[in-house]
Amino acid sequence: MQHSFFNTTSHTMNPSQRSLSGSLQSPRSPSSSQPFLSVSVTDPVKLGNGVQAYISYRVITKTNFPEYQGPEKIVIRRYSDFIWLRDRLFEKYKGIFIPPLPEKSAVEKFRFSAEFIEMRRLALDIFVNRIASHHELQQSEDLRLFLQAEEETMERLRSHENGIFKKKPSDFMQIFKDVQSKVSDVVLGKEKPVEESDPEYEKMKHYIFELENHLAEAQKHAYRLVKRHRELGQSLSDFGKAVKLLGATEGNSLGKAFSELGMKSEALSVKLQNEAQQLLVNFEEPLKDYVRAVQSIKATIAERANAFRRHCELSETMKLKEINLDKLMLIRSDKVGEAEYEYNQLKAESEQATKTFETIVRLMNEEIGRFQEQKTIDMGIAFHEFAKGQARLANGIADAWRSLIPKLEACSPSHRINQ
Repeated sequence: MQHSFFNTTSHTMNPSQRSLSGSLQSPRSPSSSQPFLSVSVTDPVKLGNGVQAYISYRVITKTNFPEYQGPEKIVIRRYSDFIWLRDRLFEKYKGIFIPPLPEKSAVEKFRFSAEFIEMRRLALDIFVNRIASHHELQQSEDLRLFLQAEEETMERLRSHENGIFKKKPSDFMQIFKDVQSKVSDVVLGKEKPVEESDPEYEKMKHYIFELENHLAEAQKHAYRLVKRHRELGQSLSDFGKAVKLLGATEGNSLGKAFSELGMKSEALSVKLQNEAQQLLVNFEEPLKDYVRAVQSIKATIAERANAFRRHCELSETMKLKEINLDKLMLIRSDKVGEAEYEYNQLKAESEQATKTFETIVRLMNEEIGRFQEQKTIDMGIAFHEFAKGQARLANGIADAWRSLIPKLEACSPSHRINQ
């Protein structure tokens, strides 16, 4: 699928592996005949100390877009710069599903762990490439600034931003609740809910909310699977060491068999740890990424509800202004000119609000179709990788234990008697 919400290019991917629900499609290769814009987020480096410490990233852009400064540009960015870009796009591109960012670590001790830093780097790489591959977002002036501006410029830009995503989670939830609130119907003199009654829109909202619940539940169990693999791997490692020590106390064939059992256990421990990492990257992270994506879609739904409410409020206010203007014209009041001016101003504002709402509706209808199509592809890949990994692990474990059975049987008294 071209230019979809989840179409991405990442320099870390290979043809047989995908990270964080990125598409399996090949990156758009630099070519003199085809327009291309590819971005790599690399080389995370910890800077500063204590609470002031943060991770910086090298962001490498390669493009032949004429509006860019040249074919290649390298800048240094930090996480807050990515937040700035996301917030700016959210404010300017109403109706488009802005790709989600990875969350900050809630636990301080994990903030600078090697695994957390690498998972975030991968997610940031995918975030910016999703934007760069989107047919509208890639034209954003804010994206060009993010990819080309010097660090001092970015610091100045982000210091002036206060986007919706910088609010506390409780504030964000309040914003979402507000779109369901009631406003006064000034014409009828009673309250009524200002909500869309479009059945297709209601169906979409229900789908998104249900999808979030199911994805979150699946991701929770994927996390448990990763944890179980790691714990079993550690247990096998500990068991292997203990059995090797036990074998060292035996000078006969039994001691040799114990030593081999210990070595097999340690080898299987490494296999389990490797499979746990693959499970994290190819299964748990894509699920987590889609949970974030659905939350981003919910933010767009909230913006659509706000736009609809604004459209309705202005329409009703304009009706009142029109009634008032008719009365003034009927009595030939000297306030007709002023009232007419206010009415025309409000009419222009109302027409703009209607246009904004209709644009959001059109874009959301396009985006949800792309989202569903790409989700089907990405989830199919994630679950396929999961099944292949589990089969590979099970076969490896079975083969390892099976190879030990003859040696252990040879040490068994019952085996010697049967011979």
